[in-house]
Amino acid sequence: MKLQKQAKNSVLSGYLELTKPNILSLVLVTTVLGYYMAGFKNGDWQTFIFTLLGTALAAGGSGALNHYLERDYDKLMVRTRNRPIPSGLIEPQNVLFFGLVLVLLGTVILAAGVNIITGFLSLLTSFLYILVYTPLKRITWLNTSVGAIPGALPALGGWTAAAGSIEAGAWILFAIMYLWQHPHFYAIAWMCKDDFARAGFKMLPVVEPGGSKTIRQIFWHLILLFPILSLPFFLGILSYFYLICSIILALLFFLSAFPLALNRSRRSALVLLKSSVFFLPILLIIIIADKGI
Repeated sequence: MKLQKQAKNSVLSGYLELTKPNILSLVLVTTVLGYYMAGFKNGDWQTFIFTLLGTALAAGGSGALNHYLERDYDKLMVRTRNRPIPSGLIEPQNVLFFGLVLVLLGTVILAAGVNIITGFLSLLTSFLYILVYTPLKRITWLNTSVGAIPGALPALGGWTAAAGSIEAGAWILFAIMYLWQHPHFYAIAWMCKDDFARAGFKMLPVVEPGGSKTIRQIFWHLILLFPILSLPFFLGILSYFYLICSIILALLFFLSAFPLALNRSRRSALVLLKSSVFFLPILLIIIIADKGI
Protein backbone atom coordinates (compact mmCIF):
# COMPACT_ATOMS: atom_id res chain seq x y z
CA MET A 1 0.00 0.00 0.00
CA LYS A 2 2.80 2.37 0.94
CA LEU A 3 4.70 1.54 -2.27
CA GLN A 4 1.56 2.16 -4.35
CA LYS A 5 1.09 5.55 -2.72
CA GLN A 6 4.73 6.46 -3.37
CA ALA A 7 4.39 5.40 -7.00
CA LYS A 8 1.21 7.46 -7.38
CA ASN A 9 2.89 10.51 -5.86
CA SER A 10 5.85 9.97 -8.16
CA VAL A 11 3.60 9.93 -11.24
CA LEU A 12 1.75 13.04 -10.07
CA SER A 13 5.04 14.86 -9.53
CA GLY A 14 6.05 13.67 -13.01
CA TYR A 15 2.97 15.27 -14.57
CA LEU A 16 3.73 18.45 -12.64
CA GLU A 17 7.29 18.41 -14.00
CA LEU A 18 5.91 18.11 -17.54
CA THR A 19 4.36 21.57 -17.18
CA LYS A 20 7.83 23.10 -16.58
CA PRO A 21 6.97 24.96 -13.34
CA ASN A 22 9.98 27.29 -13.50
CA ILE A 23 9.05 28.56 -16.95
CA LEU A 24 5.38 28.57 -16.01
CA SER A 25 6.02 30.85 -13.03
CA LEU A 26 7.82 33.36 -15.28
CA VAL A 27 4.95 33.22 -17.79
CA LEU A 28 2.47 34.04 -15.05
CA VAL A 29 4.61 36.94 -13.80
CA THR A 30 4.70 38.45 -17.30
CA THR A 31 0.95 37.93 -17.66
CA VAL A 32 0.33 39.78 -14.40
CA LEU A 33 2.71 42.52 -15.60
CA GLY A 34 0.59 43.04 -18.70
CA TYR A 35 -2.69 42.84 -16.80
CA TYR A 36 -1.63 45.31 -14.15
CA MET A 37 -0.09 47.81 -16.58
CA ALA A 38 -3.26 47.79 -18.68
CA GLY A 39 -5.24 48.77 -15.59
CA PHE A 40 -6.14 46.18 -12.99
CA LYS A 41 -8.73 48.58 -11.55
CA ASN A 42 -10.59 48.47 -14.87
CA GLY A 43 -10.89 44.72 -14.70
CA ASP A 44 -12.33 42.40 -12.07
CA TRP A 45 -11.15 39.49 -9.97
CA GLN A 46 -13.10 36.93 -11.98
CA THR A 47 -11.43 38.00 -15.23
CA PHE A 48 -8.06 38.09 -13.52
CA ILE A 49 -8.47 34.55 -12.15
CA PHE A 50 -9.65 33.21 -15.53
CA THR A 51 -6.64 34.90 -17.14
CA LEU A 52 -4.17 33.24 -14.80
CA LEU A 53 -5.91 29.85 -14.92
CA GLY A 54 -6.19 29.76 -18.71
CA THR A 55 -2.64 30.99 -19.21
CA ALA A 56 -1.26 28.46 -16.72
CA LEU A 57 -3.06 25.55 -18.38
CA ALA A 58 -2.02 26.54 -21.91
CA ALA A 59 1.59 27.21 -20.90
CA GLY A 60 1.77 23.98 -18.90
CA GLY A 61 0.36 22.04 -21.84
CA SER A 62 2.92 23.62 -24.17
CA GLY A 63 5.66 22.53 -21.79
CA ALA A 64 4.33 18.96 -21.83
CA LEU A 65 4.22 18.91 -25.63
CA ASN A 66 7.80 20.19 -25.69
CA HIS A 67 8.75 17.22 -23.46
CA TYR A 68 7.01 14.91 -25.95
CA LEU A 69 8.73 16.33 -29.03
CA GLU A 70 12.20 16.33 -27.45
CA ARG A 71 11.92 12.98 -25.65
CA ASP A 72 14.65 11.32 -27.75
CA TYR A 73 17.05 14.24 -27.32
CA ASP A 74 16.38 14.48 -23.59
CA LYS A 75 17.89 11.02 -23.22
CA LEU A 76 21.21 12.37 -24.47
CA MET A 77 21.56 15.23 -21.98
CA VAL A 78 22.62 14.89 -18.36
CA ARG A 79 20.22 17.59 -17.13
CA THR A 80 17.18 16.08 -18.87
CA ARG A 81 17.71 12.31 -18.95
CA ASN A 82 15.70 11.85 -15.74
CA ARG A 83 12.66 13.69 -17.04
CA PRO A 84 9.35 11.77 -16.93
CA ILE A 85 9.53 10.34 -20.47
CA PRO A 86 13.24 9.38 -20.72
CA SER A 87 13.11 7.84 -17.25
CA GLY A 88 10.10 5.72 -18.23
CA LEU A 89 7.85 7.23 -15.56
CA ILE A 90 5.17 8.37 -18.03
CA GLU A 91 4.41 6.95 -21.48
CA PRO A 92 4.90 9.37 -24.43
CA GLN A 93 1.32 8.98 -25.69
CA ASN A 94 0.01 9.97 -22.27
CA VAL A 95 2.18 13.10 -22.33
CA LEU A 96 0.89 13.98 -25.80
CA PHE A 97 -2.73 13.64 -24.66
CA PHE A 98 -2.04 15.54 -21.44
CA GLY A 99 -0.39 18.42 -23.28
CA LEU A 100 -3.09 18.75 -25.94
CA VAL A 101 -5.88 18.73 -23.35
CA LEU A 102 -4.20 21.44 -21.26
CA VAL A 103 -3.52 23.71 -24.26
CA LEU A 104 -7.07 23.38 -25.58
CA LEU A 105 -8.66 23.76 -22.14
CA GLY A 106 -6.57 26.83 -21.37
CA THR A 107 -7.41 28.41 -24.72
CA VAL A 108 -11.15 27.78 -24.26
CA ILE A 109 -11.10 29.29 -20.76
CA LEU A 110 -9.35 32.41 -22.05
CA ALA A 111 -11.57 32.78 -25.11
CA ALA A 112 -14.84 32.19 -23.23
CA GLY A 113 -13.99 33.60 -19.81
CA VAL A 114 -11.83 36.56 -20.82
CA ASN A 115 -12.02 37.52 -24.52
CA ILE A 116 -11.31 36.16 -28.00
CA ILE A 117 -8.10 38.17 -28.46
CA THR A 118 -6.51 36.72 -25.32
CA GLY A 119 -7.57 33.20 -26.31
CA PHE A 120 -6.07 33.66 -29.78
CA LEU A 121 -2.79 35.00 -28.35
CA SER A 122 -2.57 31.98 -26.07
CA LEU A 123 -3.08 29.58 -28.97
CA LEU A 124 -0.56 31.50 -31.08
CA THR A 125 1.96 31.30 -28.23
CA SER A 126 1.58 27.52 -28.01
CA PHE A 127 1.83 27.12 -31.79
CA LEU A 128 5.04 29.18 -32.07
CA TYR A 129 6.64 27.52 -29.05
CA ILE A 130 5.82 23.93 -30.00
CA LEU A 131 5.88 23.88 -33.80
CA VAL A 132 8.31 26.68 -34.65
CA TYR A 133 10.78 27.27 -31.81
CA THR A 134 11.20 23.63 -30.73
CA PRO A 135 12.28 22.26 -34.15
CA LEU A 136 14.40 25.38 -34.85
CA LYS A 137 16.66 24.47 -31.92
CA ARG A 138 18.20 21.79 -34.12
CA ILE A 139 18.49 24.03 -37.19
CA THR A 140 19.87 27.47 -36.28
CA TRP A 141 21.22 29.45 -33.33
CA LEU A 142 18.61 32.10 -34.17
CA ASN A 143 16.11 29.84 -32.40
CA THR A 144 16.59 32.00 -29.30
CA SER A 145 15.42 35.15 -31.08
CA VAL A 146 12.47 33.30 -32.61
CA GLY A 147 11.61 31.62 -29.31
CA ALA A 148 11.59 35.00 -27.59
CA ILE A 149 8.41 35.85 -29.54
CA PRO A 150 6.15 33.24 -27.87
CA GLY A 151 8.02 33.99 -24.66
CA ALA A 152 6.90 37.63 -24.85
CA LEU A 153 3.33 37.02 -25.99
CA PRO A 154 1.94 36.27 -22.47
CA ALA A 155 2.59 39.94 -21.62
CA LEU A 156 0.34 40.90 -24.53
CA GLY A 157 -2.21 38.35 -23.33
CA GLY A 158 -2.22 39.87 -19.86
CA TRP A 159 -2.75 43.32 -21.35
CA THR A 160 -5.62 42.29 -23.65
CA ALA A 161 -7.26 40.40 -20.78
CA ALA A 162 -7.57 43.67 -18.84
CA ALA A 163 -7.98 46.20 -21.67
CA GLY A 164 -9.68 44.13 -24.36
CA SER A 165 -7.35 45.50 -27.05
CA ILE A 166 -3.68 45.78 -27.93
CA GLU A 167 -2.40 49.30 -27.23
CA ALA A 168 1.01 51.02 -27.36
CA GLY A 169 1.81 50.01 -23.78
CA ALA A 170 1.24 46.36 -24.66
CA TRP A 171 3.83 46.49 -27.45
CA ILE A 172 6.30 48.20 -25.12
CA LEU A 173 5.88 45.41 -22.58
CA PHE A 174 6.22 42.86 -25.37
CA ALA A 175 9.52 44.50 -26.41
CA ILE A 176 10.80 44.48 -22.82
CA MET A 177 10.05 40.79 -22.51
CA TYR A 178 11.55 40.04 -25.93
CA LEU A 179 14.83 41.75 -25.04
CA TRP A 180 14.96 40.29 -21.52
CA GLN A 181 14.82 36.71 -22.78
CA HIS A 182 18.08 36.90 -24.73
CA PRO A 183 20.49 37.33 -21.79
CA HIS A 184 18.31 34.94 -19.77
CA PHE A 185 18.45 32.10 -22.30
CA TYR A 186 22.00 32.74 -23.44
CA ALA A 187 23.09 32.33 -19.82
CA ILE A 188 21.29 28.97 -19.71
CA ALA A 189 22.77 27.97 -23.06
CA TRP A 190 26.27 28.82 -21.84
CA MET A 191 25.84 26.77 -18.66
CA CYS A 192 24.45 23.78 -20.57
CA LYS A 193 26.39 24.04 -23.85
CA ASP A 194 27.98 20.59 -23.50
CA ASP A 195 24.57 19.02 -22.98
CA PHE A 196 23.09 20.92 -25.91
CA ALA A 197 26.00 19.81 -28.11
CA ARG A 198 25.39 16.15 -27.21
CA ALA A 199 21.75 16.48 -28.26
CA GLY A 200 22.57 18.34 -31.47
CA PHE A 201 20.92 21.61 -30.49
CA LYS A 202 22.31 24.60 -32.41
CA MET A 203 22.49 27.00 -29.47
CA LEU A 204 24.85 29.94 -29.99
CA PRO A 205 27.46 28.83 -27.39
CA VAL A 206 27.54 25.45 -29.17
CA VAL A 207 27.91 26.91 -32.65
CA GLU A 208 30.55 29.42 -31.48
CA PRO A 209 32.30 27.90 -28.42
CA GLY A 210 34.61 30.88 -27.90
CA GLY A 211 31.70 32.93 -26.63
CA SER A 212 32.44 36.29 -28.30
CA LYS A 213 29.23 36.27 -30.31
CA THR A 214 27.19 35.16 -27.29
CA ILE A 215 28.60 38.02 -25.20
CA ARG A 216 27.82 40.54 -27.95
CA GLN A 217 24.25 39.28 -28.20
CA ILE A 218 23.80 39.52 -24.44
CA PHE A 219 25.07 43.10 -24.24
CA TRP A 220 23.21 44.32 -27.32
CA HIS A 221 19.90 43.20 -25.87
CA LEU A 222 20.73 44.55 -22.41
CA ILE A 223 21.63 47.97 -23.88
CA LEU A 224 18.37 48.09 -25.85
CA LEU A 225 16.45 47.46 -22.63
CA PHE A 226 17.26 50.96 -21.31
CA PRO A 227 15.38 53.04 -23.93
CA ILE A 228 12.49 50.55 -24.12
CA LEU A 229 12.06 50.55 -20.34
CA SER A 230 11.83 54.35 -20.36
CA LEU A 231 8.96 54.47 -22.89
CA PRO A 232 6.11 53.91 -20.37
CA PHE A 233 7.25 57.10 -18.63
CA PHE A 234 7.50 59.18 -21.81
CA LEU A 235 4.07 57.98 -22.95
CA GLY A 236 2.57 58.96 -19.61
CA ILE A 237 1.67 55.41 -18.61
CA LEU A 238 3.93 55.40 -15.53
CA SER A 239 5.68 58.08 -13.45
CA TYR A 240 9.18 59.25 -12.54
CA PHE A 241 9.26 56.67 -9.75
CA TYR A 242 8.98 53.88 -12.32
CA LEU A 243 11.53 55.51 -14.62
CA ILE A 244 14.22 55.85 -11.95
CA CYS A 245 13.65 52.42 -10.38
CA SER A 246 13.46 50.56 -13.71
CA ILE A 247 16.66 52.16 -15.01
CA ILE A 248 18.47 51.22 -11.79
CA LEU A 249 17.13 47.67 -12.15
CA ALA A 250 18.28 47.51 -15.77
CA LEU A 251 21.71 48.84 -14.77
CA LEU A 252 22.13 46.08 -12.20
CA PHE A 253 21.04 43.52 -14.80
CA PHE A 254 23.57 45.02 -17.24
CA LEU A 255 26.41 44.88 -14.71
CA SER A 256 25.64 41.23 -13.86
CA ALA A 257 26.76 40.27 -17.38
CA PHE A 258 30.31 41.63 -16.98
CA PRO A 259 31.74 38.62 -15.06
CA LEU A 260 30.66 36.32 -17.92
CA ALA A 261 32.25 38.67 -20.46
CA LEU A 262 35.52 38.64 -18.51
CA ASN A 263 36.00 34.96 -17.66
CA ARG A 264 33.37 33.00 -19.65
CA SER A 265 32.79 30.69 -16.66
CA ARG A 266 29.72 28.67 -15.75
CA ARG A 267 29.58 30.43 -12.39
CA SER A 268 29.46 33.83 -14.09
CA ALA A 269 26.68 32.61 -16.38
CA LEU A 270 24.77 31.57 -13.26
CA VAL A 271 25.13 35.11 -11.86
CA LEU A 272 23.55 36.51 -15.04
CA LEU A 273 20.83 33.87 -14.95
CA LYS A 274 19.89 34.67 -11.34
CA SER A 275 19.88 38.37 -12.15
CA SER A 276 17.48 37.77 -15.04
CA VAL A 277 15.15 35.70 -12.85
CA PHE A 278 14.95 38.46 -10.24
CA PHE A 279 14.45 41.16 -12.88
CA LEU A 280 10.82 40.35 -13.75
CA PRO A 281 9.24 40.11 -10.28
CA ILE A 282 11.12 43.24 -9.17
CA LEU A 283 9.87 45.09 -12.27
CA LEU A 284 6.33 43.97 -11.38
CA ILE A 285 6.76 45.30 -7.84
CA ILE A 286 8.01 48.63 -9.23
CA ILE A 287 4.97 48.92 -11.52
CA ILE A 288 2.55 48.01 -8.71
CA ALA A 289 4.21 50.57 -6.43
CA ASP A 290 4.10 53.21 -9.16
CA LYS A 291 0.41 52.59 -9.86
CA GLY A 292 -0.28 52.90 -6.13
CA ILE A 293 1.47 56.26 -5.76
